[in-house]
Amino acid sequence: MFDEFKSVFQRPNSAHIQLIVINVIVFLLMGIIYVFSTIGEADIIYTLISNQFTIPPKFGDFILRPWTIITYAFAHSLTDIFHILFNMLIFYWFGKLFIEYLGNDKLIALYLLGAIAGGVVYLLVYNTIPFFIERSGFTGMVGASAAVYAIVTGAAVLLPNYTFYLLFLGPIRIKYIAAFYIILSFLGSVGSNAGGNIAHLGGALMGFIYIKQLHVGINWGGWITLTLDWFKDLFNPRPKVKVTYRKAESRKAAKTPPGSKASQEEIDAILDKISERGYESLTSDEKEKLFNASKK
Repeated sequence: MFDEFKSVFQRPNSAHIQLIVINVIVFLLMGIIYVFSTIGEADIIYTLISNQFTIPPKFGDFILRPWTIITYAFAHSLTDIFHILFNMLIFYWFGKLFIEYLGNDKLIALYLLGAIAGGVVYLLVYNTIPFFIERSGFTGMVGASAAVYAIVTGAAVLLPNYTFYLLFLGPIRIKYIAAFYIILSFLGSVGSNAGGNIAHLGGALMGFIYIKQLHVGINWGGWITLTLDWFKDLFNPRPKVKVTYRKAESRKAAKTPPGSKASQEEIDAILDKISERGYESLTSDEKEKLFNASKK
């Protein structure tokens, strides 16, 4: 199992699977800690760890645990297995579609942006609206739902007429699936899970805005991609640079002029880049090489 989980992080176009694996691992670890701390009558240990993954409703508590605006989106309720099951199933279906058109980096970026947006709306509502302030006497919120709603809404805005074939229901366009979940969360925003449903709406709003901004050439998640790439570079060993001296004529001859025919290796590298980051990440020279290759 360990080898299979490890291979997931080495395969291209698998960011949705990677995020699912992280969610499942956190769920299992929290479950193990809960069982052993309960048996050992050391509930304080589980509570202390659980608090690091639970975003509190009050600003005063949140300021002491600001990282929870991200970590809450990787933890789920241990008392309701369907909480993580449905979240991950929906995320798998829509995440796979999202990656096919926009790539890994944008999926991860929108997942985190959706979590942040859901957490911000959740905090604002429970600290500014009297109806919710009076009902904020609970420990906090966990769950990937806001991030998942961002992906669902983003996919529906990007490809509104794309069709999923659902059991018992048949073909349904994903814009109607997204609309159904959004309406359901809106109606539940004054129910027993008001905080969770409010966060869902915040995530959905971010998904809508994110795709609309991409349409005009603005990537709201660019800073997330750059930050994650920076962290990856810290742990990746740098290859040793071998210095060689060549004549200027040799260097000039070796340089591939723009618009020339690309080798198969270059085309493969360009296609891998599209899979990881989307077509819009290509340079004008790479786009030209891909276009020339398609005319062969």
